Amino acid sequence: MNEGVNVVALIVFLFFFGVVTVMGFLAARWRKAADALNLDEWGLGGRSFGTWITWFLLGGDLYTAYTFVAVPAAIYAAGAAGFFAVPYTILVYPLIFTFLPRLWSVSHRHGYVTTSDFVKGRFGSRGLSLAVALTGILATMPYIALQLVGIQAVLDVLGIGGGDSTHWFVKDLPLLIAFGVLAAYTYSSGLRAPALIAFVKDTLIYIVIAVAIVYIPIELGGFDDIFSSAEEKFADTGGSLITGADAHWGYATLALGSALALFMYPHAITATLSSRSREVIRRNTTILPLYSLMLGLLALLGFMGIAAGIEVDNGQLIVPQLFENMFPDWFTGVAFAAIGIGALVPAAIMSIAAANLFTRNIYRDFLKPDATPEQETKVSKIASLLVKVGALAFVLTLDKTAAINFQLLGGIWIVQTMPALVGGLFTRWFHRWALLAGWAVGMLYGTVAAYHVSSPTQEHFAGSSDTIPLIGEIGYIGLTAFVLNAVVTVALTLVLRAMKAPDGPDETRPSDYTADAGDPDVQEELPAPTGAH
Repeated sequence: MNEGVNVVALIVFLFFFGVVTVMGFLAARWRKAADALNLDEWGLGGRSFGTWITWFLLGGDLYTAYTFVAVPAAIYAAGAAGFFAVPYTILVYPLIFTFLPRLWSVSHRHGYVTTSDFVKGRFGSRGLSLAVALTGILATMPYIALQLVGIQAVLDVLGIGGGDSTHWFVKDLPLLIAFGVLAAYTYSSGLRAPALIAFVKDTLIYIVIAVAIVYIPIELGGFDDIFSSAEEKFADTGGSLITGADAHWGYATLALGSALALFMYPHAITATLSSRSREVIRRNTTILPLYSLMLGLLALLGFMGIAAGIEVDNGQLIVPQLFENMFPDWFTGVAFAAIGIGALVPAAIMSIAAANLFTRNIYRDFLKPDATPEQETKVSKIASLLVKVGALAFVLTLDKTAAINFQLLGGIWIVQTMPALVGGLFTRWFHRWALLAGWAVGMLYGTVAAYHVSSPTQEHFAGSSDTIPLIGEIGYIGLTAFVLNAVVTVALTLVLRAMKAPDGPDETRPSDYTADAGDPDVQEELPAPTGAH
């Protein structure tokens, strides 16, 4: 590993970081409506984004430091097991094609900003809505923490991250500065900031991957030598190029559980609801798989790091260190900027989405029912800052050498909202009390099971896999918890239906789920901008 500061790379990195910072603040004036003090504007960008903006926004939202740092790090450490992230992003798009357009339609018809808004309207249950909101906020914080870990990995390799300094403030000062800039332009510009910056982020990422996937294998002697080097390493360390029979359950449950969880996250829904029509969502579910191709190529960087002879104690450094070792300094700066911006964009969207949940479904529903749109927006801005502080707590307390667990931990929690959200989009058969009980069982089991997973570097929450009850195989805790959730929900619904327990009021109608822009009560865009902004 290189010592000292890579000055050229640092200058290039700071240039791009400065560009996106300026763009972040200027985004407040981009497509700005006359009345910006409402959550439709600050939190959903005016619900006005078309196909390409939505594509870049969703890509920037879903393909994060998890993609650029954590997945290659997992493959560097364990090999084939880390590739579960590729099939899960393939599984997810046919799944969301079935329900996201329905969610868009009903949300635009009724003005829903969050999934909890929909759950409350569909099932008439503030308790179930609160459970969904709290889960969304909780699950989002470790995901934001993963983005901060990605930025920190780049800063460490650049030589400005403090290295092994015993003074945490000195070590983390550059990260805290980046965190402060992110918080400032998110507060100022809302969802427009990451939507605008996503264009830069994705362009840089595609350039870096196109160069890396051609240039680095040529320098290392080709893919045959890369895979041979990885196979030699795993023969000594216990990893593998191909998943063995004893890992099939773990691999399959991680892929399926992650696919079910991805679009339950508040940030994925926020980016979806910012689209201006139902057709935009349908188009995006067909073209977003292009990012899965990029993910597969990025994952191979873990093997390239092995072939390049890089040895790091913290696997999250493998991709930044590979880039520094293999690229000219100026292009290293471009690659580091791509990773850093690739972490900032989703972190901004995540904090906005979690803040919207707090404002709409905790503050307005329980603390100040008569809150004005202006008050909601101001509270959401403040909440977006506090969510980032919560994410910092995960960074400072959990082991960062296996950061992929940050995302998988969030997945354990967020997938427990699927019966209420996706089930509610298609049927009212599930009883609100049964959904709440199923959620509680899934959350309790998932949290307790994850708490008891330990490692040599961390006593609790050190992993996301455990023995599956009855089956006896090791699998993803999130999927096991989800199955328990579903079983309890179905069983209790049968009991409550037999007892004729009362349903809550449903404010939606069947036609709401197929409404599109231009239909009654569905605006393609909020009022057009007025004046010179």
